Amino acid sequence: MNKFLFLMLFAAASSIQAAPFAKGHADNGKKLFAQYECSTCHEGKVGGDGSAIFTRKDRRVTSASNLVAQIERCSGAIGAQLSEQEKQDLAAHLNQTYYKFK
Repeated sequence: MNKFLFLMLFAAASSIQAAPFAKGHADNGKKLFAQYECSTCHEGKVGGDGSAIFTRKDRRVTSASNLVAQIERCSGAIGAQLSEQEKQDLAAHLNQTYYKFK
C-alpha cells in the first residue's frame, strides 16, 4: 500500500514539473516559424532580425500560458488557422530558443 501511494504521489509531482510544452516539437515549430514568416512581422515591429521582440524588457510574454495566447493573437493577425499541435510546436521552439519557461 505504501509503495502504491508513493508511486501515485511521485507521478503527480512529475506531471506538475513537466516542461510546459512537452507535447510540442521544437524542430517542427522552427519550421512553422519560417513557413509563416513570423520574423517579417517582428522585424517590422522591433527592427533588426526581429528576435528582440522576445527579449525586450517590456515584452508581453511572461509565462507559458501568455506565450500560447500570443501565438494565437499572431496567427489571427496573419489569418492562419493553427492546430493545437502547431501552437504547441511553435511554443516549444520559442520556449527552447528564447523564454526558457519551466
